[in-house]
Amino acid sequence: MAKVDIDLVKMILQRRELDTRQVASIINELQEEVRIQKETEEKAPPVKKQFVMLVSDPDGELEGKDYTGWVLQIPEEDSPYVTEERLTRGAYDFNVTPKGRRYPVKTIAESCEIVSARIHKEQKVWVKTREPVLVCRTNNKIPWDEMKEKLDAE
Repeated sequence: MAKVDIDLVKMILQRRELDTRQVASIINELQEEVRIQKETEEKAPPVKKQFVMLVSDPDGELEGKDYTGWVLQIPEEDSPYVTEERLTRGAYDFNVTPKGRRYPVKTIAESCEIVSARIHKEQKVWVKTREPVLVCRTNNKIPWDEMKEKLDAE
C-alpha cells in the first residue's frame, strides 16, 4: 500500500475548496487510522547475537605471526563454525546480482568488504568491520606480582 503524507492530503482537500470542518474531520480520521496501524504493527523481537572473530590464517600457522581478521556477529544460539559458510553463501548470492556478475566476489575479505549488509543479513551474519583488523595475542594473565612491587615502591 502506498504511503501518503497527511499534510499532502490536507493540501489537496483544501485545493478542492471543501468545507474547513470536513477537511479537519477527514484529517482527524486519517491520523486516527495511522495511529491504529502503528499500534497493531507487530515488530519482530531483535535477534540476540554473539560476536565472532574470524581470523585470517591462509598458511595454517598461528604461532609467532601477525594476524588480521574481521569482527562479525551471528545469532546467539548458532555455532561460530557456521560463520564462514554464511559469508560464502552471501558471496554466492551477491555474485548472481548484476553487480556481482560484473565484479564477482572470490574471497572472504571481498565478501566482508563488498557484499551489502542486506545480503549478509539474509544469511544471518552481520559484518561489524569491513576492513580487517589486527589481532593481538595474550597469555590471559595479569602480572599481579609485578604490579604489587610497583605499588609498594611508590
